[in-house]
Amino acid sequence: MKKLVVLSVCLLAVSLMFIGCGKEEAKTASKFVTIGTGGITGVYYPTGGAIAKMVNAKRKDYGIRATVESTGGSVFNINAILAGDLEFGVAQSDRQYQAVKGIADWSDKGPQEDLRAVFSIHAETVDLIAAVDAGINSIQDLKGKRINVGNVGSGYRQNAIDALEANGLNFESDFHAESLKAAEAPGLIQDGRIDAAFYTVGHPSGYYKEATAGTRKVKFIPIPNAEALVEKYPYYAAAKTLMSNYPGAENTEEAVETFGVKATFVTSAKVSDEVVYAIVKEVFENFETFKKLHPAYAGLTKESMLAGLSAPIHPGAMKYYKEAGLK
Repeated sequence: MKKLVVLSVCLLAVSLMFIGCGKEEAKTASKFVTIGTGGITGVYYPTGGAIAKMVNAKRKDYGIRATVESTGGSVFNINAILAGDLEFGVAQSDRQYQAVKGIADWSDKGPQEDLRAVFSIHAETVDLIAAVDAGINSIQDLKGKRINVGNVGSGYRQNAIDALEANGLNFESDFHAESLKAAEAPGLIQDGRIDAAFYTVGHPSGYYKEATAGTRKVKFIPIPNAEALVEKYPYYAAAKTLMSNYPGAENTEEAVETFGVKATFVTSAKVSDEVVYAIVKEVFENFETFKKLHPAYAGLTKESMLAGLSAPIHPGAMKYYKEAGLK
């Protein structure tokens, strides 16, 4: 009888141990989330990496494991989020606006009602660079040249088209348009295979440092008529690109006139409040650390990170903003 009692006690202890392990395992089990970014030479990729790093540092607390994916950019990220292939992504503010309104790349699909805003990040300028030996000194000089307007699915492709149209140019007929990914363009300019390229990015950028560091001299070309663009598209703003960031460029000006947008962090209504709350909390409560991760973040404020959002703010993000007194 005593042996039976002892055996029963032992079995109970073992059972409780396994139950406890099961609870602990469940507690530490990770929810996997993927953040879509952009080309590795832009700011989107390190932005996604910085956010993932912060969240992964608290993996035991939140049970979230974040990974980063280099993608085709804004349009790809938004579509992948809405399809459930990504949980989060970085997208230009103009693309967020267009998706919510069901225009531009979403004109056939209609308003993307499940898109949710999380926060804004850095400002981005739309820039045009050209090889000096190509004889391009103004946007009108692009006629007949070989120009990269950007890969289909990127945000900067539409920015390039808007810049051209605002200055009376047609990218399909006025020059030889290439649809290359951003990372390819600097090398192709240096190789003499294209003459100029558009790109939208925060500064300083590895893209422009690479483009202006080669033996083929490169300069930034002004993009005029920003006022007309802002009047037509409310998500744009007049801007200037500082040449102090690119000492290898041939420009003699301190800054080159252009226009710009903001980078934003977006998600889907289907992503849980708990996951979104955790990510927002880590970024905002480690704000000074986040700002130091890239020079493009230097001018960030917590308040500015809630500006430029066209989609409804995700409830998980709103919960934190209300707790922090930001909303």
